[in-house]
Amino acid sequence: MGCRPRPKPQYRVGCALPGFGKDNRLEQNATLRGVALMVVAMGVLPLLDVCAKFLGQGGIPILQIVWARMFFGAVFILPFAWRMAGPRGLLPERPGFHAARAAFLVGSTGFFFGAISFMPIADSLAIFFVQPLLITALSPLLLKEKVGPRRWAAVAIGFCGTLIIIRPGLQAFNPGMALAFASGTCMALYMLITRRLARDEDPLMTTFHTSLMGAAMMSLTPDAGEWGLLLLLAAIAVAGHFLIARAYTMAEASLLAPLAYTEMIMATLAGWWFFGEMPDRWTFVGVAILIACAIYISVRERVKRVAVVREFEQP
Repeated sequence: MGCRPRPKPQYRVGCALPGFGKDNRLEQNATLRGVALMVVAMGVLPLLDVCAKFLGQGGIPILQIVWARMFFGAVFILPFAWRMAGPRGLLPERPGFHAARAAFLVGSTGFFFGAISFMPIADSLAIFFVQPLLITALSPLLLKEKVGPRRWAAVAIGFCGTLIIIRPGLQAFNPGMALAFASGTCMALYMLITRRLARDEDPLMTTFHTSLMGAAMMSLTPDAGEWGLLLLLAAIAVAGHFLIARAYTMAEASLLAPLAYTEMIMATLAGWWFFGEMPDRWTFVGVAILIACAIYISVRERVKRVAVVREFEQP
C-alpha cells in the first residue's frame, strides 16, 4: 500500500516524500559504491609493493622500477586521456605545477621502494602513514587553510604514534625508517599540489601529466626479462589509483580518507605471505594511534565544512 495524504503526515519507513526518498537512496548507493571501491583499491595497492620488492631483490635498480611505474602508467592512461581531451589536452596548462607534482611522486615512490628493501612492507607503510598529519600541518602554510587547536593536538599525538613505531634510541637505526618518512613527506607535498590542481583540472588528466613528466625525468631501459613484472607493477598502480579517483567522485573525501588505513591489513598479509614478514606489537600500537588521529582530523574537517555550508545557507 502507498502513502495516503493526511492533514498532518507521519512519515514511516517506506513512506518517503515524493522524489526525496529516491534521491536519498541513489546518494546512499553511490556512497556505498565509493566506499567499496576505496577498500578494493587499498587491497590492490600493496601488491604493487610486493612486485617492487621482488624486483629489488632481483637486483633491479630502484630508479628503474620507479621509471616503469611512471612510464607504463602514462601509457595505460593515454587512450583515456586522448578520448577525453584530444591531442591538445595532452599538454598541461600549468607545467610548473605538474612538474613539481611529478617530482614529489617520483620521490615518494622511490623512497618507499627503497624503504621496503630494508624493512618489511607493513613497517614501511606504518611510518609512511605520517602523511595525513603532514598535510594538516603544512596546509596553513601552503594552502592558507585554517587549522584549529583540536586538529593541531591530533597532529602532535599522531607524531607520538610515529615515534612509537620508530622507537629512536630503543632499537638499532634502520635506514628504511628515514626513507619511509621521506616518502610520506613527499607524498604529503604531492597531495597538497593535487588539492590545488583539483580545483581547476580533471583528475585523469593530472594523473596522466604527472606520470608522463615523472617518466621523462628518469628515462631508463629495462632488460627484456624484467618487462613482465614491471608491466604488472604499473598496471596495479594505475588500477589502484583509478579506483581511488572513482571512489572520490561517489563519496565525500572526509568519509573515504580514513579508509586508506585499511591498506595496512593487506600490506601485513602480503608481507607475511610472500616474505614471511610480520610487524611487532609496538608497530601496531603506533599505527592505531595514527589511525585514530587521522579519523579525528577527518571528522573535524567534515564538521567544519557542514558548519560553513549552514552559515552560507542562512538568510
